[in-house]
Formats: sequence, structure tokens, C-alpha cells
Amino acid sequence: MDAVDGNAIGGLLIDVFGAEMTAAGSTCATCGATRPVAELVVYRRAPGTVVRCRTCGSVLMVFVTRHGVTSVDLAGLASLSEPGSALSGRWIRDVAARERAHPNKEHR
Repeated sequence: MDAVDGNAIGGLLIDVFGAEMTAAGSTCATCGATRPVAELVVYRRAPGTVVRCRTCGSVLMVFVTRHGVTSVDLAGLASLSEPGSALSGRWIRDVAARERAHPNKEHR
């Protein structure tokens, strides 16, 4: 699979978050590396879209669309902050905790 950068999922991120997120800061929960979403490594040919840390290769985000509904797994993120605002680490940790507690349930 060929990797692209985070700019390739700009439209998907707008659909999911309702805002331009490629300039958002992201922090890897595994290695702590912080960088803009635009600089992350994206694989689009998996069963969904997989976003990995450029530093350690850990999975940060997974997006799967089925029957018009996009499911999002953000468990690999320690934080994600929208430019000029904050979808802070607490919001990401809350979503990740719900995902771990109910792995087959959609969280919006």
C-alpha cells in the first residue's frame, strides 16, 4: 500500500469533525510525538482509512464508512486540537475509553 500524508483526508475530517482539521495538532498516545494532522501517514486502501504516527508507526485513527455512517476510532491519540480551539486530550480520552468499553458500538 502506498502511504499519503494527512492532507489526503481533509474532506473526510471535515465530514467527521465539522471543521478543517489538517492543521490540527495531534499527539501520539504511544510515543508522545506531536505534529499537525497533515504530517501524519495515511493508508486509504485498507478496509477503512488508517492514520499512523510518522515517528513510531502506531495507529492513531481509523475511519470506516458503511451504509453512509462513518465510524471513528481515535484510541491511538493522546490529544487532538482544532486550530484556534481545542478538542482536548480529555475529549479524545473519553471517546477512546468508550471505544475500549464497547468496541463494536458506534461513538459519535
